[in-house]
Amino acid sequence: MKAFTVEKYGDQAGMRAADVPDPQVGSEDVLVKVHAAGINPLDIRIRNGDFKAFMPYRLPLVLGNDLAGEVLRVGSSVTRFAVGDEVYARPDKDRIGTFAEFIAVHQNDLAPKPAALTMTEAASLPLVALTAWQALVERAQVQPGQKVLIHAGAGGLGSIAVQLAKALGAYVATTASTATIDLVKEFGADVAVDYRTQDFEEVLEGYDVVLDSLGGDNLARSLRVLRPGGHAISVAGPPDPAFARELDANPVLRLAMTALSHKTRRRAKRLGVTYSFLFMKASGDQLRELNRLIAVGKIRPVVDRVFPFDETLQAMEYVEKGRAKAGKVVVSMT
Repeated sequence: MKAFTVEKYGDQAGMRAADVPDPQVGSEDVLVKVHAAGINPLDIRIRNGDFKAFMPYRLPLVLGNDLAGEVLRVGSSVTRFAVGDEVYARPDKDRIGTFAEFIAVHQNDLAPKPAALTMTEAASLPLVALTAWQALVERAQVQPGQKVLIHAGAGGLGSIAVQLAKALGAYVATTASTATIDLVKEFGADVAVDYRTQDFEEVLEGYDVVLDSLGGDNLARSLRVLRPGGHAISVAGPPDPAFARELDANPVLRLAMTALSHKTRRRAKRLGVTYSFLFMKASGDQLRELNRLIAVGKIRPVVDRVFPFDETLQAMEYVEKGRAKAGKVVVSMT
């Protein structure tokens, strides 16, 4: 099958189009013909080797973390899907590879594609929607009336997280560029801070939850807008000891993660708040929960641009250079 593979860690030069063997289908796997695949910053970070310490992929690696497609074959123990079903998923982190014609996915990681969405729309959702769900529902347990700050509200993750937080009944603030202020308000943001002209730390205070996708100084300043007892969750900040335990990391890696996050955790403790790092997990059941919100219009996909499959490298460059105005970039096989 045709695929885009990482031959060596580094920049775009380490990727190429290639012919690779078709996937092997286990007893609980579903073979999916990929119709569309979303592009994520995670793809770029994996390509660059940022996670090779705790995700030691064997190269060459077929890249890609989002898909929508059609079931071609099911394993002997599969009970949740049948040939011809339209599905979407974020495969398990150890089984990525959606920049390809076909992929084998465990049945528990798949969900029926929302009927109202096209394949390209559906392919834009799994990773960011699951990240938003696991941050706001699973970890923060956001309740109606709570104040939630979502950074980069027009981005791939931010656009879905703002909608989800609003669906949960939260009072939602977000940061955005001048050009996307009106757009993030359409998503449901009660307060939109123009990061080009305003300092969110001077505008916002007393928040219960912050979802940070930028890390660095943005995360440090986010801690200061939380109320005592508030919680900052970051997908871009330093990994913490809890994440090391989730990975069942070796002692050296655990020590390294503890050291990396020590400054941030210490700063949070002094402010009377908590910090945690989130690396999302595949979950077909959570996608089914999100399907209910999609069906009633509480969450809608935001697609910036669709590239043909043979321009996957150009699509990644487009994302890497920050050219997307809002939402996700998707590659389409058709």
